[in-house]
Amino acid sequence: MSISSELISKEYEFGATNYKPMPVVLSRGKGAKVWDVEGKEYYDFLSAYSAVNQGHCHPKIVAALKNQVDNLCLTSRAFHNDQLPICQEFICKTFGYEKVLLMNSGAEGMESAVKIARKWAYTKKGIAKNEAVILVAERNFHGRTVGAISASTDSKAEEYFGPLVPGFQKIPFGALEAVEDGLRNANVCAVMVEPIQGEAGIYIPEEGYLKGIQSLCKKHNVLFIADEVQTGLGRTGKLLTCHYEQVKPDILILGKALSGGFYPVSAILADTEVMGVLKPGDHGSTFGGNPLASAVAMAALKVILEEDLPQKSYASGQIFRQEMQDLVAHSPLIEKVRGKGLLNALVINEIQGASTGMDFCMALKDNGLLAKPTRRNIIRFAPPLVISENQLREACSIIKKTAQEFYRGERI
Repeated sequence: MSISSELISKEYEFGATNYKPMPVVLSRGKGAKVWDVEGKEYYDFLSAYSAVNQGHCHPKIVAALKNQVDNLCLTSRAFHNDQLPICQEFICKTFGYEKVLLMNSGAEGMESAVKIARKWAYTKKGIAKNEAVILVAERNFHGRTVGAISASTDSKAEEYFGPLVPGFQKIPFGALEAVEDGLRNANVCAVMVEPIQGEAGIYIPEEGYLKGIQSLCKKHNVLFIADEVQTGLGRTGKLLTCHYEQVKPDILILGKALSGGFYPVSAILADTEVMGVLKPGDHGSTFGGNPLASAVAMAALKVILEEDLPQKSYASGQIFRQEMQDLVAHSPLIEKVRGKGLLNALVINEIQGASTGMDFCMALKDNGLLAKPTRRNIIRFAPPLVISENQLREACSIIKKTAQEFYRGERI
């Protein structure tokens, strides 16, 4: 039995089966590449769901983590620490907000935003207590907590986990008229959307959608919440996807790459008029805003800014989609490509070869590239933003080679 097989077997024996990973056991990463326990090299085209935008084991973030580990890791928020205020100031000034709340996971970010919006609804907008409604988009993904799945339309996510949390009204994604119709409900306090729906299959709304939501929210005195946990921090070619339309959400949710993959860190940003509704005892987390998280988050964000990763992502995305459009034109296997920056999707034409997107991803793995489907026949490609042009073109060659093998029947 190989080392990989032994470790996979042990994981299934002792671990909860809430995930079904691809059969590869990774032990090392650097930049845009990872290596398994047998030493095989792969291009990482998932980036831990965009948590490692800065690349694996970025030396500047490694140094910040090591330095802070030797000094102080956790105090809880029962006491002040010397890293949190510096981190709070840096994040607020970077994104142009007055206040930030640091938590741990992206799902906690979503839950925090919902709590803030609801208290704002009752204390500022005058909605009757326990009657607030938040408009959310169909096909969304905001996490796996009970609150997040209550806002979801994924039947698998909801099944067996009810009763669900009330107060979410679901509307079609990308349709401003649906937002306007939903806002006729006087109890609506917020509209929460992902600027691009990542888990749903990289669905990009028409230009003007985000600005339209912002305008409607202002008209109706409703908060606009943007979940940029996956789309933010350079992934789509801007620091925030909202920046494509010069939009500043009332509440911004960040996570994943905010720590460069080193530590769970999420941030909820808002101005004082909104964030100020939180009072001591309303919300918190033992680990939220701890010294280690704060030091790592600052280092990770500085890497994004100093290395201009949003611009690199924008330019690399242009190359990737051009290469994939060439594949679409020459391979009946690939139906279409779509994306922004380095958040892209290939849609597989299932009748032409691969029975599912996972079959195609397994073949990619064999050829040295790791990716995962977001839906049955939709594959997300999201490499670290530090990937070089030569590496990117080599990875595109692997994708093209794999598509050719499938079409010729060599992988069926």
